Formats: sequence, structure tokens, C-alpha cells
Amino acid sequence: MTGKKDLIKLRKRRRRKQRIIRTTIHLFVWIGVVVLYYIGFSIFFDTPVEYEMKHSTDRLHSEYETLSQRYDSLQTVLDNLRERDRSVFRILFESDPYDFDSEYEQQQSLTYEKIVDRSTRRLKRELRDRISDMEQQLARLNASYLALQERIDSAGRNCDRIPSIQPVINKQLTLLTASYGMRIHPFYKTLQSHQGVDYTIPEGSRVFATADGVVRDVATRNSTHGLTVVIDHGNGYETSYSHLSKTNVRRGQSVRRGDIIALSGDTGLSLAPHLHYEVRYNGMRVDPIHYFFMELSPSEYQRLIRIAQSGMQAFD
Repeated sequence: MTGKKDLIKLRKRRRRKQRIIRTTIHLFVWIGVVVLYYIGFSIFFDTPVEYEMKHSTDRLHSEYETLSQRYDSLQTVLDNLRERDRSVFRILFESDPYDFDSEYEQQQSLTYEKIVDRSTRRLKRELRDRISDMEQQLARLNASYLALQERIDSAGRNCDRIPSIQPVINKQLTLLTASYGMRIHPFYKTLQSHQGVDYTIPEGSRVFATADGVVRDVATRNSTHGLTVVIDHGNGYETSYSHLSKTNVRRGQSVRRGDIIALSGDTGLSLAPHLHYEVRYNGMRVDPIHYFFMELSPSEYQRLIRIAQSGMQAFD
């Protein structure tokens, strides 16, 4: 009797185990079917979000292609213009123009290549050394500044007789078109010595005295420089302002730095309305750009130097 009951229990356990196994198999089969269905559905059909993302990507790709084509066309035009400019420069001066931007980029690349493989410890040590060098340079500059200040204080009022501002309002530094040196003559089309600077300003613009002095001459006679004012500053310096349309001073009149002495014009041998400005020291014409120190910061001075180097066409 007991053996029969044990046999019945054993059969029940087997049936229960078989049902669990079948249920598990069915569950895995259904999971597999669902996964396959999802994969198949994903391959052949897109959800609304996927559909929108794909079309958005297509639009971005199309816009990118359009922008790439525009960039390529603009780059081609710029390359052509750059090459034409270089060709003109070669024809006129038989040399290649100086490229500031390329040199700066090369220096940046070389600097990056030098430091990219260095260790952090070495970079810190080099940074400390550079800071120490800069502190020493700052100390030397401070000492130089104090010595210069002493000389300025000892010079007294004579400092006001040194040309030190621009003769026109040029805050954006965009009006200077021809600097001191060899420049193309506007009428003869040959290289000639240009012993001053040209400012392209509208006729009737104000012209200022660049230092204290006495008006030595107001040249009203017909000449290549047209109507001209010359100021004697009494310490070896003279300044000249040419191609004027009107003068506000007379010979022998004392003027102060910043006084309006004339209005610009187009008199004399002139290509267009402009001011030709010269600085003379002990009878020798010098570069006026070095005498704008009162109103230019070091960065503005460097920028003006670059502008002056890029302009080759004189106006007189």
C-alpha cells in the first residue's frame, strides 16, 4: 500500500516537473518570437521618433553639402584674389609679399609641437623660469620707466615741443594710407621716396598741431604740396602739413598742441583729398609714425606699423 502511494507521488512530481519545463520552454519561445518580431519590425519599419531623426539627419546632411559647396567656391575666389595680389606685388617689386598671418600660424604650430610631448613637471619648471624672467624684465622696465620719468621731469616744458600726437582724429587707425619710405607715385607710377605720411580724410577735416611751437611759414604759393603750414617747435623739430584747403593761423603765431591750425583739402599735386604730414629733426625728415606715442598704446602702435607696411600707394 505504501509502495503504491510512493509511486503516485513520484508520478505527480514528474508531471509537475514536465509542466514547469514546458512552461519555461514556451516562455523562452515567446520571448524569442517577440524579440524576432521587434527586430524585424525595426528593420522594415521606423517609429515616429526614428523617422523624424532620420529625416532631420538628411536635412542636416543636405545643408552641410550646400555649405561645403559655398565654402569651396568662396575659398576658390579668395585663393584667386590672393594669387592676383601676389602677382601684382611681384610685378611691381620683383619679390613676394610678406605674410604676417602665415608666420603667426607657423609659430603657433611650432610652439605646440615643442610642448605637446613634455611632461607636466617640465612644463611647470619652464613656467616658473619664464615667470622669473618676466619678473626680472618687469623690474628692469620699471627702472627704465623711472629713469625716463626723471628725464621727462627734468625736461619740463620742452616735452610739449616734441611732436607726439597724430595731426588728425584717427581713433580707429584706419585713415593712414601711405607711410614713410619708398612708395608708388600716384602720377608717375614709379617708386619714389615718400618722406611723410598720408591720411585719406574728407576735404574740410580738422588738422591739429602736434606740439607747441611757432608758425614758421604758411605757403600759399602754387606748388606740388599746395597750401602748406610749417611749425617750428624750437628744439630742432619742425612739422609740415600739406594739401590744405584753408589755414587758421598766420606766420609768427604761437600754437599749442591740439590747436586746430587748418582744414584738409586737395590742393597742389594730389590724387585725392588727403593730408600729407612730415616731421623734421635738425633738418632731416624722419618717420612720423614714431612720434604718435602720446595717444597710442603699444598694441595700437604695432597695428599702425602693420597698416603702414601694407600701403604702397602714395597720394602725392
